[in-house]
Amino acid sequence: MFSNQGAMSISTTQFVILGVAAFALTGLLTWPVRALAIRLGAMDKPNLARKTQTEPVPYLGGVAIALGITIVTLAAVFVGGNATGENNGQLKDLALTVLLPASVLGAMGLFDDLRSLSPWPRLIAQTLVGTVVAFVIVENGTIGTPFGNGSSADSGSWINTAVTIFWIVGICNSINFFDNLDGAASGAVAIAALGVFLIAFDRGQELVSALSIVTAGATIGFLMWNKSPAKIYMGDAGALFLGIIISVATIRLNPGITPTWQSLAIPVILLAVPLLDTCVAVFSRLARGLSPLTGGKDHLSHRLVRGGLTRPMAAISLWSASGVCALFALAVYFFADSFGAILIGLFAAGWLTALALFLRTPSQD
Repeated sequence: MFSNQGAMSISTTQFVILGVAAFALTGLLTWPVRALAIRLGAMDKPNLARKTQTEPVPYLGGVAIALGITIVTLAAVFVGGNATGENNGQLKDLALTVLLPASVLGAMGLFDDLRSLSPWPRLIAQTLVGTVVAFVIVENGTIGTPFGNGSSADSGSWINTAVTIFWIVGICNSINFFDNLDGAASGAVAIAALGVFLIAFDRGQELVSALSIVTAGATIGFLMWNKSPAKIYMGDAGALFLGIIISVATIRLNPGITPTWQSLAIPVILLAVPLLDTCVAVFSRLARGLSPLTGGKDHLSHRLVRGGLTRPMAAISLWSASGVCALFALAVYFFADSFGAILIGLFAAGWLTALALFLRTPSQD
């Protein structure tokens, strides 16, 4: 089934090693980061109005995730670049479109974890970073499935830029919103990243493959600490860092499916569960006359718990849903010619049904 259409300088075994290395390094780094968070008093304290936890939990897990992904991804570029002599170009591409902007937003998230920021400065920062990344990606012609021919001189470039900004900001906020239950966000990102890896690997997209398998490994390594009962949270630092990583990886993913709209559907399907959570929370808040940026116990996880599930079972349910989404995305990719449109239609109907059902459940206790 996997054709690996483009020649890559990193072998299948090396990709596996990268994923395992990211898993091990992030897991190891989380221990001292957790100790540092406790020492600094960076603790997420119980809040009956917004949270379900009953004990303080350390923040700053995002620092371990960011370090794990950055170190192992750069190592991957050096491994591949030394074989092909393309280190400089790949490092520049990786820095400008992924690691640097992810680090900037991660640093802002870290400041928010330690000192607390209001929602609007965070949204403005996300938009500014997303705009810079979008312009760089469009200028370099590295959008996986662009409108038009993908060049900056094409008439569709402004559409590519606008959609890229919207996607980056939307996914950053969705991952941040979804980080409301032990292991929910880290598990969902891991599953989406694995889906991206399988498609990128089959398409011969080396940089996207390396970034996604490293992200999957790192988030699973962190999940060992973050699963219920969580010993540490990723905080805004981790959520925003991962938001940039997974949004850029999906933007640069090139499934190569025609018509174009089927290729564009794959990233949406891969991240459909965090997007569903965001839509449920935002729509329910607007219906109650609240700001969408107001926190509350109105996310998917809260509704599942109010429906009778334990917190661990709610997390497993959300991971399972993310897994189903990944399987749908892979089915659309591999069977695009025969069943792609039908599968996307069925998925859209199921997603809209889930949205309607969750909106009918109580928004608060």
